[in-house]
Amino acid sequence: MLEQKVNRNSHQREVILEELRMVKSHPTATTLYKLVSKRLPKISLGTIYRNLDLLSKRGVIQKLEVSGSVARYDGDTDKHYHICCTNCGRIDDIYHLPEELINIDLSKIEGYDVKGYHMNFYGICSDCRENQ
Repeated sequence: MLEQKVNRNSHQREVILEELRMVKSHPTATTLYKLVSKRLPKISLGTIYRNLDLLSKRGVIQKLEVSGSVARYDGDTDKHYHICCTNCGRIDDIYHLPEELINIDLSKIEGYDVKGYHMNFYGICSDCRENQ
């Protein structure tokens, strides 16, 4: 019985990860729940949240916490940055930035042993600009 429960959770986690990696929209847990429930109708929103938390803590996915909004998730863990539309909340990936923006000497931050950082950009997406 316990083995069956562990395997079910592993299967659920695999489906959640597969669905997350199929989209580039950086979905919320609720949006991902709607996608996953098409394949796993009995899955709960709580299960989605627990698995997203576990996957992000393990470094398998990224949890994006853009200030003032609900957490979003990214299945792409390759090094990249994000840009968020301040009008509609859309988040896109940025893979190439000028080196002077990303080559920061973190050792100059006094009093800290820096382990990492997140750099997010904010602006108005092309769709919102066209609709203004």
